[in-house]
Amino acid sequence: MAAFAQSAPCWVDVQLPDLEAGKRFYGELFGWTFRAGDGPYADAFSDGKLVAALAAKQDGRMPTAWGVYFATDDIVATVARIREAGGQVITDPVRAGRAGVLAQAADPGGAVFGLWQAGEREGFQKQNEPVSFCWTEVYTREKDRVDAFYEEVFGFQGTDLDTSGASEPGASEPGAPEPRASEPRAPEPRASEPGTPEPRAPEPGASEPGASEPGASEPGASEPGLDFRMWSPAGTEPGPDTAIGGRSVITDAFPAEMPSYFLSYFAVADCNATAGHAVRLGGRISAPPFDIPFGRMAVLQDDQGAVFAVLQPPVSGKRAE
Repeated sequence: MAAFAQSAPCWVDVQLPDLEAGKRFYGELFGWTFRAGDGPYADAFSDGKLVAALAAKQDGRMPTAWGVYFATDDIVATVARIREAGGQVITDPVRAGRAGVLAQAADPGGAVFGLWQAGEREGFQKQNEPVSFCWTEVYTREKDRVDAFYEEVFGFQGTDLDTSGASEPGASEPGAPEPRASEPRAPEPRASEPGTPEPRAPEPGASEPGASEPGASEPGASEPGLDFRMWSPAGTEPGPDTAIGGRSVITDAFPAEMPSYFLSYFAVADCNATAGHAVRLGGRISAPPFDIPFGRMAVLQDDQGAVFAVLQPPVSGKRAE
């Protein structure tokens, strides 16, 4: 049996101008150790288990950003569905040695994501534990087209958040972000592959970062009028217990040129301490630590500008009131 359910997030990596500086930052922040690959990248490990990869940008025009990959057992068929559903294929399927096969695409709103068909490398060896991936969500203005796209391409089953609190995500999910004008610069669309980065074709015009203003992500399950959808994989009972990601809406509070994007979260034991440590390492706090029904979170930037979120789960897995 595959390590990851069909269409589940299975990998994250980050494109950076300075790979060695990235290793220093994340090594200090998360305690990750690194193993060099055959190219300009480094696998990141926690407790000896794969958690992510850092890659040196091969083209200075490529954005400095984290990217997420979704598992597929038939990447050619998935790419065909992406085209049929109105998405754009940026990188057609390409083999990454014996590790697997990857592709890069954008949804109808312009948010960029990756596909991974496992060979010898399944993806994460550790997740939903401290200093490892725990959640991802897409921010878009094209919610109707994007919802239909992910349902058609990946078979995601959506559960809309009930802003009265009756249908909030479970304790393991960060929940429902509500963008605010005072929050961080959105991660720019990017293109990379799990562990074996190569130069990429230009991202679609809808995804160009341009002169985007700050904007990103605060889970806000109690916000009235919140528009958030949780995704559960095909074949599961949709709802908080099975959700693996989500979709939020970029509102008119943000400039029109702000692109759609994915934001990925890493679990941490102490949100406040992690945010403070990031600043000491030269990073920035885009959204200061705050409590949500699923713990305590913050949105951070590393010392090269890549944006990510951290989440400290509630004590004993219980949601905060």
